Amino acid sequence: MKKFIVDRFEGNKAVLECENGETAVFERKALPKNIKEGDVLRFENGSCYLNAEETADRKKRINKLMQSLFED
Repeated sequence: MKKFIVDRFEGNKAVLECENGETAVFERKALPKNIKEGDVLRFENGSCYLNAEETADRKKRINKLMQSLFED
């Protein structure tokens, strides 16, 4: 299983960042519908799935880090 984070969209392409920092470009139509930048995707057995739980956890961690940077 490979894990990717949606980095950005460029027209009908999606740029994904792999766990090791490398990037990959996929046709947007080959990925789950309604994905957004920052979503975590997993590729398993030739299929791609949105990992909603890990996406939510990741957003919480990022928000917590941001709050700690701006504390008085």
